[in-house]
Amino acid sequence: MRSARDFGGASVVKNLKKYYGPPYVDDVAKTFFTFDCNVPARDTGYAENQQACRVFARETGIRVFDVRAGIGSHVVIERGIARPGSIVVGTDSHLNILGAIGCFGQGMGDRDIAYVFASGRNWFEVPATMQVVLEGQFDYPVTAKDVTLAVIRELGSAGALGKVIEFTGSGAEALSFAGKITLASMATEMGAVAAFLPVDKKTAAWFEARAAGKGIDLTTTDSGVSYTDSLTVDLSAVEPLAACPFSPSNVKPISEIEGTRIDTAFLGSCTNGRFEDMVHAASILKGRRVKEGISLKVVPATEEVFERMLAEGILQIFVEAGALVSNPGCSGCASGQIGMVGRGEIQLSTSNRNFAGKQGKGETYLVSPAVLAASVLTGEISSPLSLKPALLDFTPDEEHDSPPELSFISWKAEAGEVQSGKPEPLPETRTADDKGCPEVVKGRARLIKTPDGGLMDDIDTDMIFHNKYLSITEIEKMGEHTFETLDGYEKFASSVEKGDIIIFGGNFGCGSSRQQAVDCFIPLGVSLIVTESTGAIYKRNIINSGFPFLEFPSIKDAGIEEGELLEIDFEKGVIKRENGDVIEANPPTSVQLDICRAGGLFAYSGGDD
Repeated sequence: MRSARDFGGASVVKNLKKYYGPPYVDDVAKTFFTFDCNVPARDTGYAENQQACRVFARETGIRVFDVRAGIGSHVVIERGIARPGSIVVGTDSHLNILGAIGCFGQGMGDRDIAYVFASGRNWFEVPATMQVVLEGQFDYPVTAKDVTLAVIRELGSAGALGKVIEFTGSGAEALSFAGKITLASMATEMGAVAAFLPVDKKTAAWFEARAAGKGIDLTTTDSGVSYTDSLTVDLSAVEPLAACPFSPSNVKPISEIEGTRIDTAFLGSCTNGRFEDMVHAASILKGRRVKEGISLKVVPATEEVFERMLAEGILQIFVEAGALVSNPGCSGCASGQIGMVGRGEIQLSTSNRNFAGKQGKGETYLVSPAVLAASVLTGEISSPLSLKPALLDFTPDEEHDSPPELSFISWKAEAGEVQSGKPEPLPETRTADDKGCPEVVKGRARLIKTPDGGLMDDIDTDMIFHNKYLSITEIEKMGEHTFETLDGYEKFASSVEKGDIIIFGGNFGCGSSRQQAVDCFIPLGVSLIVTESTGAIYKRNIINSGFPFLEFPSIKDAGIEEGELLEIDFEKGVIKRENGDVIEANPPTSVQLDICRAGGLFAYSGGDD
């Protein structure tokens, strides 16, 4: 299965039109558009991109889950499209959320997904697997979000970099469906490619019904499996936690930051937008009012969640408490939508990222729905433990059997309108000028540093190319916005020189699946990127673009200075410094070299072996 969202979808269409002929899609039954990032469109750029996807869907017969449906990763679960034992790829960096149901979900950039749309196949780098054992149990108002933050506190933002996490133990098995979604969704913030949790019999039966008889394949761990790492977390010791600005790994107990003033709160996202999450907050807010001067914004993950809130009285609790409730979608993670913060504004969010600048110039603390609800009552960060709230009775997601009518949230072109056949690559797009890797790269070193002079780690995709520009699909217009929100490098685009070699610290490109965070360097004339390590999705995106880059695990000890001339044998990973010293980075992998030599993924995969 493969899907494209509203921000990446337009670029997927653009790539398909550029590199392939009709009918562009090899199997429409396995292909979907999901509009969730910016719904309804906040500006003409998003409106045009969404409409480009609709027009393309009418040409090809792709099903569209339009602006009312909600977050795509949740919708494909609810509709039985993603199933245990299946593989789903899409332009969503949190697609590893599907590991909550035993499905391999991987976020990819628009080049990747365009290729999958056309060919039905792709390359994968088989990752190592680490184990996180969850033992013991916890009780409300401690929630799965607190468990998730406890795991991130142990692993850090790159503790699972490039790996798959398998969550095991009695605690993992006992998590509710919604709790498993919360935990799996933030595997991205741990650096992981994907995550897997056990699927219980009740959830399996629920999927059997949702999959309309298509059957499911419950995956289990191989006997004698070995893990690269193992971590055990005692759930009985977990307390309410918060990820403080500006990193999901900057985790502290609520007891240490209690009393911090807040201005606003956002309840929702793919991490905490399920019905259970809404009940966790509503149980505290029922019969109470949000403190004067504090704003609470609530966004359910999907139409199904929204309709349950309406039918079961949860929506009324929020309205009577003084909350603003919006239509389903991602909202707080997308610029221009509910959940943005201004300079000096302090926000609590149940989302998954709080990188500097992502949601505006303010500060965001990541918390559970229970912590959020307790805090909006007081106007400061507060622990729900002191309230001793009673959890409202509710039917868990895995027992709810009344999804919305498909036609309410989705549409598909009539069979007579679509084209048939298999898409073929357009050979005329593959010219000699588009092919070839540089044998030797020469350029001046440009080091991206922290204020204390060290190479900067954890530069995320919003710092590289902010989400407020995601509607831009023309590569030549992307360069001017590079590092526009990265403190100290706001003028990078005007200061970089053609041929410069840009050098970064670890976990570079963590965050979203946006291809623009790679493509923005192309119009600036950057010749090569060197990182200590690279975010999993970003690494795929830069390889597929054919852009030269190297990973150099000991780059921080290499002594390279700002502005010195480097001569790099790209295919060997050998770096010759201006003083004559020779140092060695990791050479490119065979896949990276093949794609680079061909001139990018489409050329590499389009016919020539």
